[in-house]
Amino acid sequence: MSDVKIAAELRTEFGKGAARRLRRAAKVPAVLYGHGTDPVHLALPGHDTMLALKTANVLITLDIEGRGSELALPKHVQRDPLKGFIEHVDLLLVKRGEKVTVDVAVHVTGEAAPGTLVNLDNPTIAIEAEATHLPEGIEVSVEGLAEGTQIHAKDLALPSGSTLAADEELLVVNVTAAPTAEQLEGEVEEAAAEGAEEAPAEGAAEETTEEAAGDES
Repeated sequence: MSDVKIAAELRTEFGKGAARRLRRAAKVPAVLYGHGTDPVHLALPGHDTMLALKTANVLITLDIEGRGSELALPKHVQRDPLKGFIEHVDLLLVKRGEKVTVDVAVHVTGEAAPGTLVNLDNPTIAIEAEATHLPEGIEVSVEGLAEGTQIHAKDLALPSGSTLAADEELLVVNVTAAPTAEQLEGEVEEAAAEGAEEAPAEGAAEETTEEAAGDES
């Protein structure tokens, strides 16, 4: 897994105004918590934080001004819904050797049998592993699998040192029959028919509105 170092500053100002000032200074507000300690409010360098969070379950060594180093995992990242920049980060304090539960991405490899469609029903799986040895992903091969094949969480080959934290029967991959050209054409025609049915209703609503406006005037 990836391990990065980030310099962090202690925050003494709080609230929306303080957060906006931090972002204008290319910094990210963050909170470090865990192990029963009081939350520590931090300011992180924006560019370094953005690069670090591109890797799932990245282990971060925080060099906190005046407090020394701490290990942390990103627990929750809040982003601007329109522009996508990082607004706030929750960091979980961890220790070397302790086990934590995280969601790990599932990567499908290979090609299933001809005429099939591979559905990834759950793109992430919860596992338990040492905080300093978290896998970045789990590979699942569908090479040659036939229609009707299902892969559940219990069927996954987990990385060494990891144990399953999800429901064993959770459906991860489902191999189904690929839709035929006739089925796809039928879906297109059905969607077009539904659109045609909705159009008169919208037009009627506009006419009713115009009539009502005329009566009021």
